Amino acid sequence: QVQLVESGGGLVQAGGSLRLSCAASGRTFSSYAVGWFRQAPGKEREFVAAISWSGGSGTYYRTYYTDSVKGRFTISRDNAKNTAYLQMNSLKPEDTAVYYCAATRDNGLPKYASLYDYWGQGTQVTVPS
Repeated sequence: QVQLVESGGGLVQAGGSLRLSCAASGRTFSSYAVGWFRQAPGKEREFVAAISWSGGSGTYYRTYYTDSVKGRFTISRDNAKNTAYLQMNSLKPEDTAVYYCAATRDNGLPKYASLYDYWGQGTQVTVPS
């Protein structure tokens, strides 16, 4: 069982930055891949980024991003702190949404929400136009 709690959302002007955190409970966080999703009002939840769990020794993680955030967002994790992060730079009004983190044992970096087993409650990010 993994419980996830997001934090770090807020209101930021276009061009600004935010760092979202996803704190996990449980001793097996390091064995889960983590994804970030977002849902804007009136729209379906969409994939943002994912990071693998380390499949071997060392701290090499694979990452995957949706095209609209490549070069602006960075996903990372610190297993010692049971936390994953989403650094968001050069924010745009179209990034406005509730952001969710999710965990899955599927290490193939899935972009489909149905493949994730655990979800946080979400954190609001607002970028006024």
